[in-house]
Amino acid sequence: MPDFPKAILALADGTVFRGIGIGATGSSIGEVVFNTAMTGYQEILTDPSYSGQIVTLTYPHIGNTGINREDCESAKVHAAGLVIRDLPLLASNFRSERTLSEYLKAENVMAIADIDTRKLTRILREKGAQSGCLASGETDAEKSVAAARRFPGLAGMDLAKVVSTRAPYAWTEGEWALGKGYLTPESSRFHVVAYDYGVKRNILRMLASRGCRVTVLPAQAPAAEALALNPDGIFLSNGPGDPEPCDYAIAAIREILARGIPTFGICLGHQLMGLASGARTMKMKFGHHGANHPVKDLDTGQVLITSQNHGFAVDASTLPANLRVTHVSLFDGSLQGLARTDVPAFCFQGHPEAIPGPHDVAYLFDRFIQMMQDRQAQHAQA
Repeated sequence: MPDFPKAILALADGTVFRGIGIGATGSSIGEVVFNTAMTGYQEILTDPSYSGQIVTLTYPHIGNTGINREDCESAKVHAAGLVIRDLPLLASNFRSERTLSEYLKAENVMAIADIDTRKLTRILREKGAQSGCLASGETDAEKSVAAARRFPGLAGMDLAKVVSTRAPYAWTEGEWALGKGYLTPESSRFHVVAYDYGVKRNILRMLASRGCRVTVLPAQAPAAEALALNPDGIFLSNGPGDPEPCDYAIAAIREILARGIPTFGICLGHQLMGLASGARTMKMKFGHHGANHPVKDLDTGQVLITSQNHGFAVDASTLPANLRVTHVSLFDGSLQGLARTDVPAFCFQGHPEAIPGPHDVAYLFDRFIQMMQDRQAQHAQA
């Protein structure tokens, strides 16, 4: 049995949980949220959308399949910390390269196990997402609660420019295939410029696998830089933090939409498209984090099981006349999808690329492809 140090998770409301530290030694502060997905802990940890958040996983056994380099959604862990119930002593999978605990230590990420995650989740559901402090090797409750209360929260925090790439780059890697790894498509039909507000790799892979040559731009790149690349379409990625402070992105998106270029947004990109179109956003009580969220497609009447990860949402009561609601959450009725009525642009709050999660809404990528194809056909006839 490994000798794990004592650890503590303290919430801003004064609640304290004691357990064992399974990651790096030290302390970390952030917004404590819960995720109900049963799989995909590696992808969750490396999703840039979790920057500034301490993630509680409600499924009790985390770490069963270890860690491998292929399943990371970015170059590093972005979550501020990890909270789990039970860490298996044996990681077993044919692709596993090291254990979860080894990975967390190598990434200098604080993590705690052996706490009552059901109790913690009930607190977060009843009181909303809270600021917290996760400390390993340090068990001073009073000090940890004070540290948690110093965290200002994510409202008003612009994290997209923090996690974004610093320089443009080309992406050509396609989706993973058993025995072959990640494939590189032989040809491309479309050139897509993707704004990186904290993009997940699998989003780019799904675009590449559908015949897109992808150029990734930093979050703060002006519209002129994107338009100069003469793209067939613009993609607005997922990302962390509050969308409203991202004035640079809102201005760029507004200019791009005015040009009539096919545009598709996911997660933070969805919220930014809403803001650029004249709507407002709001902070949710505890957000949506999981891989089992039912969403209704209002155009088809279908109910889709989706992957979700967001703490902000577009306020449906503020929509201008040129925005049409396309999807709603069946958990709380919140807005999940929008389409512009005057230009070829649409967006979705959840994660159609999943990883982890179901692929029920992967058809949105195909809709984006069709939108670019239609525009090419129109230009050919002109």
